[in-house]
Amino acid sequence: MHEMSIAMDVCRIAEEKIGSDHLTELTAVAVEVGADAGIEPDSLEFCLGVLLTQPPFHNARPILLRVPGDVLRVSYLEVDDGSPDN
Repeated sequence: MHEMSIAMDVCRIAEEKIGSDHLTELTAVAVEVGADAGIEPDSLEFCLGVLLTQPPFHNARPILLRVPGDVLRVSYLEVDDGSPDN
């Protein structure tokens, strides 16, 4: 099941982007998955859901965006920075 290793890489990317001090709380991770990417989207979503319950992710939710082609990329990270203005 290579979806777990892909989910682990997605989490690694997310952790790098939010920084080591984790001043922002990650609330969602969106991944674009192409129909021809060779990925089982439901399996990837499950694996991400499990990994995102672990620290430092604070139960962020996985969002899979199904697109045409062979695309596989982290689309965006949704964070809560604690600011009441957002």
